[in-house]
Amino acid sequence: MAWTCSSMLMKKKTPFFLFLFLVYFATVTIASGQQTRPGFLYTRTRGRCTPQYWSRRSDSWPKMVPHKSTVSNVFGSRAFERYRENLTLLEAAADRKDDVEDAFAALLKQSTAALLNSYARKGYPYAAWEVKTLVIQALVSEKAAAFQARKFLEANQNCG
Repeated sequence: MAWTCSSMLMKKKTPFFLFLFLVYFATVTIASGQQTRPGFLYTRTRGRCTPQYWSRRSDSWPKMVPHKSTVSNVFGSRAFERYRENLTLLEAAADRKDDVEDAFAALLKQSTAALLNSYARKGYPYAAWEVKTLVIQALVSEKAAAFQARKFLEANQNCG
């Protein structure tokens, strides 16, 4: 009889002990999770190779390409014929809306980022001389400019 009374008492206390155990376990789990997670101060840098990144961080530009360099000085005489004479690379990388409709504007924007990435990012798929050569070749037609702008866009978005 004594055994059945104590077992009945334990059955009544079991839900309470189970509840306390679960609360303790949840508290320990939450507390340990907060210590290991980086928290709100951690932010992942996204788009470190895009024209938007480079237009906002001219202080991060490679020393080989000053942000006040003109497009015609960097990309040559064909660029001089296509774009205005005093257009700087910083202006070319800026977040303008004309690159949506204009293939040549898109080419300029993406190629500026591609050139900067070629100097600043190890493992970028294009070397600086390749970027310059491909831009000169793409300035021949709107179709070629649009194609090359898409290729640079892919490389800039997939760069890490």
